[in-house]
Parts: sequence; structure tokens; C-alpha cells
Amino acid sequence: MRTRPRTALVAALLALLVGLVCAPQAGAAGQAPAAAASGTFRNPLNTGPDPFLAYANGAYHLTTTQGDSIRMWRSPSLATLLDADPITVWTDTNASRNQHIWAPEFYRFGNRWYLYYTADDGTDDHHRLYVLESERDDPAGPYHFKAKLAPPNHANDFAIDPGILQHNGRLYLAYSGINPYQHNGLNIAPMSNPYTVSGDAVAINAAGGCPEVREGPEFLNRNGHTWMTYSTCDTGKPDYQVWMMSLANGADPLVPGNWVQRSGPVFSRADDRGVFGPGHHAFFTSPDGTQDWLIYHAKTTSVNTYSNRTTRAQKITWNADGSPNLGVPLAMGATQDLPSGDPGSGNYWINDDGRASGAGSVAYTGTWNSGTGCAAQCFWGDDHWSDRAGNTATFTFTGTRIALLSVRDTGNGIAAISVDGGPEQRVDFYGAIRTGETLQYLSPRLAKGTHTLKVRVTGERNGSSGAAFVSVDRAEVYTD
Repeated sequence: MRTRPRTALVAALLALLVGLVCAPQAGAAGQAPAAAASGTFRNPLNTGPDPFLAYANGAYHLTTTQGDSIRMWRSPSLATLLDADPITVWTDTNASRNQHIWAPEFYRFGNRWYLYYTADDGTDDHHRLYVLESERDDPAGPYHFKAKLAPPNHANDFAIDPGILQHNGRLYLAYSGINPYQHNGLNIAPMSNPYTVSGDAVAINAAGGCPEVREGPEFLNRNGHTWMTYSTCDTGKPDYQVWMMSLANGADPLVPGNWVQRSGPVFSRADDRGVFGPGHHAFFTSPDGTQDWLIYHAKTTSVNTYSNRTTRAQKITWNADGSPNLGVPLAMGATQDLPSGDPGSGNYWINDDGRASGAGSVAYTGTWNSGTGCAAQCFWGDDHWSDRAGNTATFTFTGTRIALLSVRDTGNGIAAISVDGGPEQRVDFYGAIRTGETLQYLSPRLAKGTHTLKVRVTGERNGSSGAAFVSVDRAEVYTD
């Protein structure tokens, strides 16, 4: 092998020592030091729940539950999904299926994409499963309606959360619906093609640590087994979590006894990191195909609520017994390396105390409170807050867009936000439930260069709020 000249080696060691002394020591509370900004990202990736993601045609494609339509976010880097503009890929005028559109997932078969989802007519128990077919080889469509998916033995029964199992060269529809074990229980039915259910569904008696829900089945195949992971407990609970079963290669998935239960949850709340209710997940591979990743939703509050479920991602590993290791949920805002093969975008963060991983800073006028009381709910465990009308916080950054994330709370008021001295936009920081690192504002797209974002405290509040505080925590800068 080649050896490096001594002068180069000494210089490298000095640079390393300087980096160790000067580099920030943590990202979000309790997390590892931040890596180089050009190859990192921070959650959330989206403000919606029930995520599904696939990498295709040189870009990540993400869907989340939107309710009235199916929208997709597309970006060449995971780091800029929050920055991406949504594409509406489906709306429906059919009154039997144009409301409560949930949990879309999309798969490529042949040279077409098939998008699976659930919808109803406004009554939850009327949720049924449907599939769309793309007009071309593009996950963003356009799509046309293809079929309703209904196993003969559950033709008129409640059904949500479709997922596709590919096993031994055949397709199966897995979903959550009526069965002998739960109103929302796991079922699997055979398919003759991507849009036709060809037989009755069988019920899977899956464990889950609580009685009421088994939903969102997803699949990984490796090491001689198919691994089915699924979410349990009501999704509003902080104990919403992921459990797992396995099926040996060659075994029939329509024989319930062939599924082997793994004891205990494999992904669950992490109170010390401010993560509650992690679940309704999916898996994807890095752009170069060498890494396996998990995408899921979680909350920053332990309150039982369906709000505040945001989309997050992190890398998974594999255990010695061949099973997937989903790890422990990372704190919101924890700096992670991008998936292998991801080109990155050069995005970076600015903390409320002035620290930054790129060309950015923040300056305050007036007297602001600051401290670490928000702990895991805040980036780096600290934030600034004020209720004094006229006080300002001004971020200076170099990029094309900036996102402001901070605490929402019952005592928060209204801020006036402006970019580059332009017109102010009023933004209400109030929240009926206290939540951390909540997306408060996403700026318009800007020309490349240096810009300012000013947050002005108005001293005003809505009628539900107990005070008029404005919280400043993290800014995420985009340079794409």
C-alpha cells in the first residue's frame, strides 16, 4: 500500500484534533455528534402520518395520509423531502370512495406502478381497499382507477392498510380488517395479478401487547425468511409500536400456523428521546442498494392524540439470527448520515443559540428567555422564547429555502415572519397539546445566496391560548 508523507500525516492529525475540539458534541438531545452537513439529514421528512417510500428513476418518492387525495413528494435526496413540493396523483369523484383516503403504498410490477390505498364514503366502517394503475413507468403517475380489492369472504367488510407480500413467486394482499381476533386484525389473501384478489382471506392471530389493533403489515425477505412487521395498539396512543412474525421460504403464507411469532415489540417508544407512538412503517433500500432503511411516523408528545404524527427515517441492521433489527427510535432532529448513494443537497441546521453546521447565525433584539427545560422536545435540548411585543429573532443563512421548527404549546401566541425584509406573514405557534420541533414555517423558494428570516413577537394570541409566547429552536436551511 502507499504511505502518506509525514508532513501530510501531521497536518491530518492536527486537523483531526481541531475538529474534535471545535466540533459540536451532539445533535438532538442524547445523539451522536453531527457529521459533515453535505452528507447528513434530520427528521422530520414530512408532516403527515402513515408514510411509504420508494426510490425510483433517480429520486425518492414519498406518500403519507392526506385524507382528501393522494399526494406524493419527490426528491433526489432524502435531505430535501421536507423541502419538496407535493404532486397530487389522485382525487376521486366517486362518492363511495372519495373520503378518508388513507395509507397509500405503491409497487412496481412489470413496467407499471400500482398504488394501493383505503377510502370510504364518510363513514369509517365503510373503508374498503382499492388499487390504481399508472399510465407509464413512473411512481408519480398519472394513474387511473383499476379495481376494488375484496376477498370473497370479506366482500363487504371494513378493511384498511393494504400491503403487498411477494413470496415464492406469487402475490398476496395483506391488510388490516375484520377477523376473529380484532376489528382491525391482520388478514392475507391470494392475488392472481397486482389488481385481482383470487381467493378468501385468512386471519392471522398476531400478538401485540394490547388487544385492539393489528395494522400496517410490511414485509422484508432475507436469510431464508419473510419477515412481517406490523403496528399494534391504537395509533393515538404513545404505546403504538411494531411487532414481528416470520415465515420460512417455501412455506404457504395462507396457513396461519406457518407464521412464527417474535416475542415482544421490535420498535417502540423512547421516552428519553422524546419519541412516542412509533409505527405505521415501511422499508426501503438506499439508492445504491446496499442499506436497508425504515420509514415510520411518531410523535413528540406522550398525550393520546392523532395529531403530531410526523414522518421519520433511520437505517436498520440485521441480527445474527437473520432477523431485522429496527433499533431504537432516534430523537427528532438527530443528525444522521444519508443513505448510501444519496447525493445530498448541502442542507444544514442553525440552532437557537447560534451554533450552526453551515453558513448561518441568529441574532436577537430585546430580552428573550432561554434554557433547557424543553429537553428532548428541542434540538440540542434548548430553545429561546419570548412574549414581549417587538422582540425579534433574525436568522441569516445562505441557501434557497429555510424551515423553522420549534415548540408549540398552550401558552404560545402569534409571530410575524418575514424574509429579506419583505411582507410579514402571521403564524400562530399555539398548540392544544405541547409538541416539540414542530414545523412552524417553510419559506418560499429563494434565489441562491444569503438571506434573512425575521421572527417578530406580536404579543397577540388566539382565544384558546393562555399567553403569547413565541418559541425559537431549530432552522433547517436548504441549498438545493
